Amino acid sequence: MKRHFDDELASLKERLLRMGALTEKMIHLSVKDLFARTEVDRKELEKLEREVNDLQIVIDDRAVKLIALRQPMGADLRLLFMSSRIAGELERIADQAMNVIETTHHYIAEGPGLKPVVDLPLMAEMCQEMVREALDAFVRGDVGLAKRVLETDDKVDACKVRMFDEMLEQMTRDSSTVRRGMCIVLISRNLERIGDHATNIAEEVIYMVEARDVRHHHGEAPPAAGGSKA
Repeated sequence: MKRHFDDELASLKERLLRMGALTEKMIHLSVKDLFARTEVDRKELEKLEREVNDLQIVIDDRAVKLIALRQPMGADLRLLFMSSRIAGELERIADQAMNVIETTHHYIAEGPGLKPVVDLPLMAEMCQEMVREALDAFVRGDVGLAKRVLETDDKVDACKVRMFDEMLEQMTRDSSTVRRGMCIVLISRNLERIGDHATNIAEEVIYMVEARDVRHHHGEAPPAAGGSKA
C-alpha cells in the first residue's frame, strides 16, 4: 500500500513538472518574436494553454482523492495540498503568457518598435528560470533553491520598475509613443506577475518542507520593541 501511495505521489510530481515545462514554453513563445516584430502562432499557444488547464484539473482531482483515500499526515499531507495550489499558480502563469501575446499583437500594430522592449526577453528568461527552479525545489524538497527563487523575484521587480520609468520618460517626451509605451508597461507587468506566481510556488515549497509560512514575511521575527540594541 505504501509503495502504491509513493507511486501516486511520484506521478503527481511528474504531472506538475509537465505543467511547468508547458508554462515555460509559453513564456518563451510569448516574447520570442516581440523584438523581431512578428506574430507568434497563437493556435500553438492556445493548445499549450488547454494542456495546462487539463493538467490542473487532473492534479486537483488526484490530490483530493489521495487525501480522501489515504488520509495522509504530516509532510505527505502538505505535499498533496501544495500540489493542488502549485497547479493553480502554474495555470495563472499560463494566463499571464496569453495576456502577453494579446498585448504584443496591439504593440506590433501600433507602429515602430521602442528601445526598452529589448529588456523584455531578459525578464522573460528570468521568469522561466524562476518557474523551473521553483518546481525543481518542489520535487527535491530543496529550501535553498526555493529561497533563490525569492531573490530572483527582486531582480524581476527591479527590471519592471526600470522599464516603467524609461517608458514614462519617453511617453512624456513624445506623445506619439504613448500607445506603444503602455503596451510595454503592460507586458512587463504580466511578466512581473509570472515572477510573483513562481515566488508563490517557492513559498509553498518552504511550507511543505519546513511547515513554515513565509508569505508576506510571515516567518520573520518581529522587530524588538524600542529598536535594535547594540
